[in-house]
Amino acid sequence: MANIAALIDHTLLKPEATDLDVEKLVAEGASLGCHSVCVSPLRIPAAVRAAHAVGPTAPVVCTVIGFPSGVAGNKAGEAMWALDQGAFEFDMVIDRGAAAAGDWKSVGRDIEAVRKVLPAPLILKTILETGALEPEDVVAACRTAVAAGADFVKTSTGFGPGAATVEVVQLMRETVGPDIGVKASAGIRDFDTALAMVEAGANRLGTSSAVAILTADKSVEASSVGY
Repeated sequence: MANIAALIDHTLLKPEATDLDVEKLVAEGASLGCHSVCVSPLRIPAAVRAAHAVGPTAPVVCTVIGFPSGVAGNKAGEAMWALDQGAFEFDMVIDRGAAAAGDWKSVGRDIEAVRKVLPAPLILKTILETGALEPEDVVAACRTAVAAGADFVKTSTGFGPGAATVEVVQLMRETVGPDIGVKASAGIRDFDTALAMVEAGANRLGTSSAVAILTADKSVEASSVGY
């Protein structure tokens, strides 16, 4: 059995979020048993300080790279800076323009450049913005991300078109197989939706609604499906 809380990246990416908001996020994540907190790069130091204050039960600190458009000029530099600030997991938006053009070589090079500065055991997730992609492009994006060394493929930023769906999560899982992570994000606001994403193949959930999801029914667990 896999507890839903342990799959959640408790997320706060609103540009107006303050250090105090981040401290509250970390406290909530620790209390709920979330895997990580995901914050904007400039809020990493506040998250790290709060996590140190909590101690061993604190969630991992995660951040975003090239967010939300995917067209940042120096994602590798962003990643190095975020690493120096204390982040351990990194959710990188792919080059969406290259993806729209079907230029998967460019998408792959972009991911590889970030992977080079974030070697294992650091966790690299690639945000595909699946709401902007046709199913065949979701498959191509997943294959490109895996070939470039990503640990996870992720559905959405939450700032783009659409949200995670059961169908796209299933497609992503079928494409990457059992050994690569699949993160569902955007539109996951209640326990039933979270559970449906896990049953579709997600082994990580990005949501700003962790409190609502987990206080609705903390006792219910999601069936393990082998990843």
